[in-house]
Amino acid sequence: MKQHAILCTRLGIRLSRRLACRTGSGVRFTLEQAMSTSYNGCARLARSGALIIFAVGGFLTLASAQTDCAEGNGVLDNTPPKGIGVQDIIQKFGAEETKVRDARTHYTYTQDVMVQTLSGNKVDGQFHEITSVSYDIKGKRIENVSFSEVPTLRSVQMTAQDMDDIGIFMPWILTTDQLPDYKINYLGQQHVDDLETYVFRVEPAKQEKDKRYFQGRIWIDNRDFQMVKLCGKTVPELIRPKKHQEVEARPTFVGYRQLVDGYWFPAYARVDDTLHLRVESVHLREIVKFKDYKRQASTKAESKP
Repeated sequence: MKQHAILCTRLGIRLSRRLACRTGSGVRFTLEQAMSTSYNGCARLARSGALIIFAVGGFLTLASAQTDCAEGNGVLDNTPPKGIGVQDIIQKFGAEETKVRDARTHYTYTQDVMVQTLSGNKVDGQFHEITSVSYDIKGKRIENVSFSEVPTLRSVQMTAQDMDDIGIFMPWILTTDQLPDYKINYLGQQHVDDLETYVFRVEPAKQEKDKRYFQGRIWIDNRDFQMVKLCGKTVPELIRPKKHQEVEARPTFVGYRQLVDGYWFPAYARVDDTLHLRVESVHLREIVKFKDYKRQASTKAESKP
């Protein structure tokens, strides 16, 4: 982002096998109802296929602007995995992620992007765009913008590269062919809400000119060997530009997946970050939803992982 970034409302997220949630008052929330509210709460990625957000009451209050990667995580156990080698895990999840990528091209879905700038706790600018996404028979992504309001963001602007980051890295899928591009270090095992996961630190092995990469942590389900959570940012950044260059700062985002027909598909990403630019700091928040997955009628059913 050129002198800007993205960030989102502070919603807690949980990975679970449950389908629904209740508030203290007994009100039950569906996925769409919960994700459209301005309440603080928690969400779950369920093995049954639903991303659940629990509303816990009280309107959103923004404290420190820093994306929380640790929410929902248990204690990190850095002992080696039992019964399987680290490289075997990496190769196995690379293969499973390749299946996820290929399967996703046989679905249509909605990408809903909300970006806001804030002054204190008050929203002073906004970008909101809803896009219908599909794929042609060769797997090429097709986008059709169904809603776009006039942006009012202050101090920052959305660029084509920012939209690429939203469409590629927030729902990042780490496939076998990408493995050589990254250093992937095993950090341990971690209980994340209701799931047991392997945790890895991922960073580019080298950075080629005009190419972007993910840098951060990923959580791999220890049963399905697919990514269920990631937290990091895109690199490289240009934090200390030369004269006449613009600052390119990237926010930290956390993303979650949901089960769709046996695959963990990207479902939700959020950012709550402050970007420090040349002469000012900008507080941004963002929520990105990948929802309403529907298998395209013209495709044949595939074997599940």
